[in-house]
Amino acid sequence: MTFGGLPTRWEPAGRSRGLALVVPGRAYSPSAPLLELARRALLQHGFAVQQVWWDTTTKGDEDGDSWVRRHVVEALAQEDADRVLVVAKSLGTRAASYAAERGLDAIWFTPLLVEAPLAEAIAANPGRQLLVGGLADELWDTDVARELGANGCDVLEVADADHSMATPDAVRTAEIHLEVARAVEVFLSGL
Repeated sequence: MTFGGLPTRWEPAGRSRGLALVVPGRAYSPSAPLLELARRALLQHGFAVQQVWWDTTTKGDEDGDSWVRRHVVEALAQEDADRVLVVAKSLGTRAASYAAERGLDAIWFTPLLVEAPLAEAIAANPGRQLLVGGLADELWDTDVARELGANGCDVLEVADADHSMATPDAVRTAEIHLEVARAVEVFLSGL
């Protein structure tokens, strides 16, 4: 499968442990750094990876949750996997209610924790979850993140990271991405 000539599907070298569905942000494609590092880690840990690509200009008046859900359902309808792990960034974290309904393990990069329904969906999910966010992100709520952490979610909170998990400093941004990659590695090793 391809999107604009780019591959969207990868298989692990050995036997698959399941499918990881990678869901992008509004302006953060699956090939952007956090999701690309996650893709590599997922393959390394034996997951097949299917990326969701979208054009947010086609969203129209459709509610964000239903729009994301529709894309996730369409992507998974083509799959026959016993185990599904969701990896999503920002807008893609609106898949949290879908993941909660099915008890899917998930990695949420910069989830929209300021939106109560999204935070409630994460809290309701019995699956293992990793939340990654920064204190310089206006869509990250540190109190909500700590509460979710106290209730079983793994949480990586980076003091100076913005919504892209970056800073104006290129070296510091690379350090943050390395910190995130290590957290993903630990999370996947524990599944």
